Order: sequence, then C-alpha cells, then structure tokens
Amino acid sequence: MCGIVAGIAERNIVPILLEGLKRLEYRGYDSAGLAVNHGGNIERCRAVGKVASLVAKADTANIHGHSGIAHTRWATHGVPSEANAHPHMSGDKIAVVHNGIIENYQEIRDE
Repeated sequence: MCGIVAGIAERNIVPILLEGLKRLEYRGYDSAGLAVNHGGNIERCRAVGKVASLVAKADTANIHGHSGIAHTRWATHGVPSEANAHPHMSGDKIAVVHNGIIENYQEIRDE
C-alpha cells in the first residue's frame, strides 16, 4: 500500500505535500519522499521511517518549489531504504512514483 500526493501552487508546495502525506499515514508505510520542480530542476528528498523524518530532512535541505509529488511506500520489493524510497529520478528532469509492482522495470530501465 502506498499514498501519492501531488500539487501545483503559487506558494511553496512542500508544506502542502507534507500535510497530504501526514493525512495518509494511517494507511501504513515504511518510507516517504517528495520531489519538487524548482527553476526547471527537480529537488528530491527521501527518508526511511515516519513522515516526521521526511519533514525534518526537507526542512534541513531547504527544499522548495511550486509543483511537486510526494509518496509513502510500503516495501513489496527490496528493503525499506532511502535508495528504494520514491520518488525515483531519471536525471534531474523527471521524478516518478508508482503504486504496485512494475514487472518490466528492467526493460524500461534498459531503454
């Protein structure tokens, strides 16, 4: 099970995304992350554990932007870790989250 929140705002989207994740905590998860568009580049922050850990990490990293996506993950493949937490990145221009298992991930990655 996971939770996905996304938004666009005239103000900093990070507090909105984090509040959305807090409202999804009851669903269960082992890690959380977010990615925001800042000046055409994506800033990402991920943490293992509670959303509170992500909040602290995002505050320290001073992440901000006007559009973004956030995700809570319950591991079905791979161990709970920051590397396995979403969003996943392709360079610094694309951030992806998903719910479920992408069976052909290796083929997609190889392309």
